[in-house]
Amino acid sequence: MKYISTRNTNPKNADCKSSAEVIIKGIADDGGLFVPTEIPKIDNDFITSLCKMDYPHRAAEILKLYLTDFSYDELLKACTESYASEKFGTEPASVKKVGDNNILELWHGPTKAFKDMALQLLPRLLSLSLGKTGIKEDALILVATSGDTGKAALEGYADIDRVKIIVFYPNDGVSNMQKRQMVTQKGNNICVVAINGNFDDAQSGVKKIFSDRAISDELLNKGIFLSSANSINWGRLAPQIVYYFSAYCDLVNNKTIKMGDVIDVTVPTGNFGNILAAYIAGQMGLPTGTLVCATNNNKILADYFSNGSYDKRRNFYTTVSPSMDILISSNLERLLCLTYGTEFCKNNMSFFCENSYFETDKNKNPLIFEKFAGISCNEDQTKETIAKYFSDYSYLLDPHTAVAIYCADLYKKENKSTNKMLVVSTASPYKFPYAVAESLGVENCKDEFECLEMLEKKSGIKIPEAISGLKTENIRFRETISSNDMAKRVLEFSFK
Repeated sequence: MKYISTRNTNPKNADCKSSAEVIIKGIADDGGLFVPTEIPKIDNDFITSLCKMDYPHRAAEILKLYLTDFSYDELLKACTESYASEKFGTEPASVKKVGDNNILELWHGPTKAFKDMALQLLPRLLSLSLGKTGIKEDALILVATSGDTGKAALEGYADIDRVKIIVFYPNDGVSNMQKRQMVTQKGNNICVVAINGNFDDAQSGVKKIFSDRAISDELLNKGIFLSSANSINWGRLAPQIVYYFSAYCDLVNNKTIKMGDVIDVTVPTGNFGNILAAYIAGQMGLPTGTLVCATNNNKILADYFSNGSYDKRRNFYTTVSPSMDILISSNLERLLCLTYGTEFCKNNMSFFCENSYFETDKNKNPLIFEKFAGISCNEDQTKETIAKYFSDYSYLLDPHTAVAIYCADLYKKENKSTNKMLVVSTASPYKFPYAVAESLGVENCKDEFECLEMLEKKSGIKIPEAISGLKTENIRFRETISSNDMAKRVLEFSFK
């Protein structure tokens, strides 16, 4: 399997990379994202065989189709270590029936967010890749986070040999619990920095550093190369394809569906990586129907799938679902490329960089609009959904999953789909105690830890130790900088 940049308009003479190379590089030299030159196809017999396996074996079977630099045994070992029961419990990606929805819980890993599903594996893939390519330089991982990626990446890379990692997050754009998870992280090879700005500022700053040849050369002279742990890295995205196949197998195994039945999927969406993984699974042959792109008040994606206009020239909102507070969804670029080709993608990305918007004619280019539905959920609807699902089903939702549930229920009501609905749950509700507590009528918390205890008492659901233990952890990182100073801070951290 080879990979090219989404912005390479001459694929016949493209500078193709191997899977190990794209994991190391993270982002293409021309600023594009790496995509496979073909999507491997599977059939129902392949899915049936997966149904008999545990999660690590399912993961190795899917990943071997994409990561062809690695042997099956290497992948299975990496997956077995990554998804070990002491990290994820007995089921890394469990499906629970709640009302009319089948909820795919992806947050049972060490940081209690779905990012663990990829970021426990990616460091192992990077280590293997360094060995296969013979690269002698050490890696510097750059991360922009809207909350969950930062902690998951820090957890995965902390004290890994030949790696340093620096995480940038928007100072007022993550929950207090997400921030505390990051700033208390242990490890001698890490750095966590807040920026004055939003996630888009952090992400744009990271991409700018990657594209700055002078910075890359200066680092290489010191024996350091840049890589990424965001979903711009194919090594982050590929493991996310796995859990859609796994969820389908679980639905077959528990007789919710029969093999070959089509399912709809709803994903709370910010940077578009998670739902893109569902799309790729469908392109491979997983029987998926509509993909519901669930958004909060920052509904740029919902608007795009409704009217074909992707327009950043709008207000940015800070919401109770901060991991979705994004107006530049990087992985949408991959969707354009995989659906319409590199020339179409490059032209639109160039236009967007200059004008902050682009438009896709739904009549001339209908394919993605036939597959995706964009729906948004406002703040009141988010809180009402949290309250309703706790009242009706004693099920505690985090704000991002509540957005997805609201959008899934609205889609089913408006479209009368007979397909079973899979809803992706992305984080533990205890990562957002204020928002969840307010939704359930729990008031007057003096701080987030008292709020956690009051939520636990009301719900009867135990606080994860990974969250409750933060109360006694020392805060290590207190720095806040301008987004314009990100490159300077990267160099300072690299050379210390």
